[in-house]
Amino acid sequence: MGGMSFLRRRSATPAGPDFDVLAMDPGDWPGNLGAGLLPAPDGTCQGVFLRYDLFGGRGPAMIIGNLPEGSPARDVPEGQVPFEVAQLLLALENDEEVTVVGAEDTPVMQGDNLLIVRRLKLSESRISCVQFDRSDQVLVTIAAWDRPITDDLYALLKPLPAELFQQG
Repeated sequence: MGGMSFLRRRSATPAGPDFDVLAMDPGDWPGNLGAGLLPAPDGTCQGVFLRYDLFGGRGPAMIIGNLPEGSPARDVPEGQVPFEVAQLLLALENDEEVTVVGAEDTPVMQGDNLLIVRRLKLSESRISCVQFDRSDQVLVTIAAWDRPITDDLYALLKPLPAELFQQG
């Protein structure tokens, strides 16, 4: 999978997702935020990725992806890292081979919702990665560099309306 460009608002396909994106509000993040859309050949949106970069040019700290059911980016061979981890490594210009070495399911509360969060253990210990399915079958993956993903992060996640990612 090659690099994904992070798009600014301009008229082009895809028009945007038909689902809300679960992420941290851009106003709550103390750095730069980029958003990318993963287009299908027919112009539909096959995923939305938010890249949170730290101030001071210290590089990306976190990527949060939302992939709907049927998105080809969800089809990852056994032992391979999720798309978001690959994008994080690409953004960090780290070409080290990273694999999934284990996974553990943990129940976590997000507001009134119980999430079953899968914590992935990776061969690169500086990357933290968690995944969970939303009730609308959108897979959320959070990949962070050099900082653990703690349960209080889930309280910061909120639905960002699909209109935020519309182009045009």
